[in-house]
Amino acid sequence: MSSDPLVLRPAVCRAVPTRRRLLASAALLGAAAGLPAIAMAATDRPLRVVASFSILADLAAQVAGPVAEVSALVGPDADAHVFQPSPADVRRLAQADLVIVNGLGFEGWLTRLIGSAGYRGPVLICSDGLKPRAAPVEGGPDHAGHAQGHSHSHAQGGAGAPDPHAWQDIANARHYVGRIRDALVTARPAQAELLRRRAAAYDAELAALDRRIRADFATLAPQQRRVVSSHDAFGYFAAAYGLEFLAAQSWNTDSEPSAADIARLIRQIRRQQIRAVFVENVSDVRMVQRIARETGAVVGGTLHSDALSAPGGVADSYLKMMSHNAATLLAGLRGPAAASR
Repeated sequence: MSSDPLVLRPAVCRAVPTRRRLLASAALLGAAAGLPAIAMAATDRPLRVVASFSILADLAAQVAGPVAEVSALVGPDADAHVFQPSPADVRRLAQADLVIVNGLGFEGWLTRLIGSAGYRGPVLICSDGLKPRAAPVEGGPDHAGHAQGHSHSHAQGGAGAPDPHAWQDIANARHYVGRIRDALVTARPAQAELLRRRAAAYDAELAALDRRIRADFATLAPQQRRVVSSHDAFGYFAAAYGLEFLAAQSWNTDSEPSAADIARLIRQIRRQQIRAVFVENVSDVRMVQRIARETGAVVGGTLHSDALSAPGGVADSYLKMMSHNAATLLAGLRGPAAASR
């Protein structure tokens, strides 16, 4: 995010009476926005915000800046589908002022964790207000009419269940940012202008990246638009940018695909002459490597689906992740020569 001198300076309350009036107004703002009010401490300490996984933590940090200390329960390069909370996670959640989650069944472990922590504060569900994709009927066409070569048999990935990976469409990420902004403004009304300016600046960056990715994918021929990935996490990306994703695993990665799933996918890759397959940073690469060997497809690179890379990596922020995924896909889909450059 571009630096802004105003953005880097948190607002400070100047008098106790004014601060008390602001505390009272926080509850009114929260009620107006339909969000629970967050009790503010007697100091101007940053809010303690806990996000369920690294992508949401980055979105929240971009909006919050100095207003909040944001941490993620599921960190970089980690799979939220199979997350096992630790005692430290329970303590961190118990001390939070605000918890930010994706929703749509993505964090199946969250209800139990909140109960263990005794957390009674607000929980912001970023996906509220979106119309999610639904799982296709096994063996049938998906919502966009693309054939699917895998089974949706997992508890969170069965036919008709909502696809939780909404952040893979930048338009949905912008919706997340708006909801995060409103929750933070409710919590810190004295810093509302700062938070709104940060959110607006970040939203402009997201919109610009969305336009660039759309323009880049518009250059692909129809026969270059089929993609094979480790698990079915890119349906929103496919719908936004005109691609077709196939995967051996469904939305949830907590169990392995069957031999029949993989065999069916291999037949489809051969039949449709798909050029490239892609691994994911949260998945075992061996399955994709086997598929590549048996079909002659090229391993086009690593995509980031459910987690950012570690700090300093190629995808250590949401903006970098989406840019990296788009560039990796474009190189792989244009052919082996482009993918090797």
